[in-house]
Amino acid sequence: MIENGDYAVQYGGEDAYMEQEEEWEREGLLDPAWEKQQKKTFTAWCNSHLRKAGTSIENIEDDFRNGLKLMLLLEVISGETLPKPDRGKMRFHKIANVNKALDFIASKGVKLVSIGAEEIVDGNLKMTLGMIWTIILRFAIQDISVEEMTAKEGLLLWCQRKTAPYKNVNVQNFHLSFKDGLAFCALIHRHRPDLIDYSKLSKDNPLENLNTAFDVAEKYLDIPRMLDPDDLQNTAMPDERAVMTYVSSYYHCFSGAQKAETAANRICKVLKVNQENERLMEEYERLASDLLEWIRRTMPWLNSRQSDSTLAGVQKKLEEYRTYRRKHKPPRVEQKAKLETNFNTLQTKLRLSNRPAYMPTEGKMVSDITNAWKGLEHAEKAFEEWLLAETMRLERLEHLAQKFKHKADTHEEWTKGKEEMLQSQDYRNCKLNELKALKKKHEAFESDLAAHQDRVEQIAAIAQELNSLEYYDCVSVNARCQRICDQWDRLGALTQHRRQGLDEAERILEKIDLLHLEFAKRAAPFNNWLDGAREDLVDMFIVHTMEEIQGLIQAHDQFKATLGEADKEFNVIVGLVRDAEAIVKQEQVPGGLVNPYTTLTADAVSRKWSEVRALVPQRDQTLANELRKQQNNEMLRRQFAEKANSVGPWIERQMDAVTAIGMGISGSLEEQLHRLKEYEQAVYAYKPSIEELEKIHQAVQESMIFENRYTHYTMETLRVGWEQLLTSINRNINEVENQILTRDSKGITQEQLTEFRSSFNHFDKNRTGRLAPEEFKSCLVSLGYSIGKDKQGEMDFQRILAVVDPNNSGYVQFDAFLDFMTRESTDTDTAEQVIDSFRILASDKPYILPDELRRELPPDQAEYCIQRMPPYKGPNAIPGALDYMSFSTALYGESDL
Repeated sequence: MIENGDYAVQYGGEDAYMEQEEEWEREGLLDPAWEKQQKKTFTAWCNSHLRKAGTSIENIEDDFRNGLKLMLLLEVISGETLPKPDRGKMRFHKIANVNKALDFIASKGVKLVSIGAEEIVDGNLKMTLGMIWTIILRFAIQDISVEEMTAKEGLLLWCQRKTAPYKNVNVQNFHLSFKDGLAFCALIHRHRPDLIDYSKLSKDNPLENLNTAFDVAEKYLDIPRMLDPDDLQNTAMPDERAVMTYVSSYYHCFSGAQKAETAANRICKVLKVNQENERLMEEYERLASDLLEWIRRTMPWLNSRQSDSTLAGVQKKLEEYRTYRRKHKPPRVEQKAKLETNFNTLQTKLRLSNRPAYMPTEGKMVSDITNAWKGLEHAEKAFEEWLLAETMRLERLEHLAQKFKHKADTHEEWTKGKEEMLQSQDYRNCKLNELKALKKKHEAFESDLAAHQDRVEQIAAIAQELNSLEYYDCVSVNARCQRICDQWDRLGALTQHRRQGLDEAERILEKIDLLHLEFAKRAAPFNNWLDGAREDLVDMFIVHTMEEIQGLIQAHDQFKATLGEADKEFNVIVGLVRDAEAIVKQEQVPGGLVNPYTTLTADAVSRKWSEVRALVPQRDQTLANELRKQQNNEMLRRQFAEKANSVGPWIERQMDAVTAIGMGISGSLEEQLHRLKEYEQAVYAYKPSIEELEKIHQAVQESMIFENRYTHYTMETLRVGWEQLLTSINRNINEVENQILTRDSKGITQEQLTEFRSSFNHFDKNRTGRLAPEEFKSCLVSLGYSIGKDKQGEMDFQRILAVVDPNNSGYVQFDAFLDFMTRESTDTDTAEQVIDSFRILASDKPYILPDELRRELPPDQAEYCIQRMPPYKGPNAIPGALDYMSFSTALYGESDL
């Protein structure tokens, strides 16, 4: 009936079936019931297709005799249009129609043997069944292909694989293996477990099993009953063709579901990646907003330069700043590192899933956060420098204020009663010698007044310096200084007026007591010297270095060297007083013990001299205490320098080692990652050294030490170096992990990564981790990438450069270079593949309905698609239709996802 050929070989061969039938007939095994089974099965199969055209057949050997329904059947199952049939009722009209059908079958590569139009028109059942079986083979079983087997073998293998897990099912053929009905039930349960409870089926109830399978297939799967359970049970060996025809309907029904499942899995995979990316984007936005808000709140405090102008207030601010550096900033440093790590991981995942790069919202770019962080660090440095400078300024102000008060108290004590004395008219009622004594006394006062001029100028100079340094109590200082200056002017005027009175009376009184005069002349400067020495010995001082305290000690030693001469002068002055007393006692001069030339007495000079001698050892002790303090400060400087000179080079060495690993100079990525984590552990293990250095630094600041000539490292530079080392390690670990992720997900070998890194490092001469455009071009050429030297080659290179440097920064980073080389050597999902998957779920419609998404996808991802898919606006749109093409394109292009 069918000639052997490629078609016969591929699909099992009709001749093979004929030969098998002849062999069964010779052996007496051919069952007459097979023809009956074929007739029922083929009739049901034909009706399953003819109903699509609104018709059916009842008797297969009679209803195809005129050829009309036969041509209609071929048009339905092939989707093609046959020649127009003849509408006449004559025999030759019927033969012509059947020939048109047979010619169409032959055009599909099937050579018919022994089947002619006359046999079909005459109602030959055997020939009609053979023709229908030929059509079934060509149009129902031809498309079945499993591992390049023939259609029959492939269909059998499909049944074996699908029913393998089921008990009491062993499919070895298309007759006895399906007789008890369990194989049919297993096929349905494997694909639609909700339709049959397989655990309740029994091999001992074949009719119940067959009826269950046929009823469920007809009701829920739209597969008509092509077999009769009674025929299958009452036949020793059911007809193979009938069973194959019915089983092929199962195959075509479930193969579509399998395609939908594959399409749904692809969509789930794509949507899951997209949901994870959106979560990372939202986390980045949250962390970036929180960090930027913290910086925004912190900056006004760091930029504030307001204080209560007291040393205690500034020291309190300094302690608050130290608390900020110890407690508040370290968590933010970790947050910044985590933010950069999450951003790099997100960009890597986007590149690996063929998504566009993530662009944070305006003001939250990594560069914005870096700039804000740099601004914070600059503000911190400026704030700390201001605190230290303000501390030094206020300390000096306190010292100047104490010095001003001491000198003003001394001056006011000296001026007490001077105005009353100068306004006195006592010289008008005294004797000549008393007058001359008053005159000499006045001359001594003038000498003393001139000596005090320098003290008044010192008081004014101190007040002016307090004003220039903005001392908080400048009002009272200025008022007191003004009172002293006004009083000084009055003293000068009164002194001049009294001298004029004494000169007028001098013409009358000329007796001069030379001895008292000599005392006055010597005692006045000596008294001034004593006052100055006493002020110097109790003078407050502030020093910051050993050289300054040693200078004070040297000056004090020089002062002590002059005490011998001062003692001689004191003895001379005391000797003058003794001589005067001797003369008064000897000569009995009234009022002779009162020195008319000075208010100073030998007792006063002796008291001051004793005070000076007593102050000298006190000054020695004060200087010795300050010397010990400066020696302790020197020890702190050396301790800090010794520790800093150890920590600083260690940080630099670790930074160089981490940078070398980050360049990928040697070892695999896993080895690089292992070494980086070892360095990370070593760095955290070294943290106690940093904390110890912080304690020493705090002691240095509390001791008011502002300079250290033993080291060029400062605590600020070491803190910045420590933070940069932690950031560098975290960033390099993240980059290596992303490279491993790229390698594993894209199928790139270690040798390829090593080649990419070696080529990149070769042209990165300065080890900056980036390449200029010309260096990048040379690197591509070294890897075998062909770039022409003509205009077209330059255009191609500019296109590549736009991909690896989208921001037009003028440099190509290694991760962008690796991403480009990865895309050049691997393939990823595309928008077209996702569109094709959605098209399968939508049954080839240009739109998809929410119910279809909920049926084929998991609930969360179905709702995700429904919320984000735009409405379909194309022709023939129905309510609720969604545009899956625009949605798929948005996943791989510019979008707000």
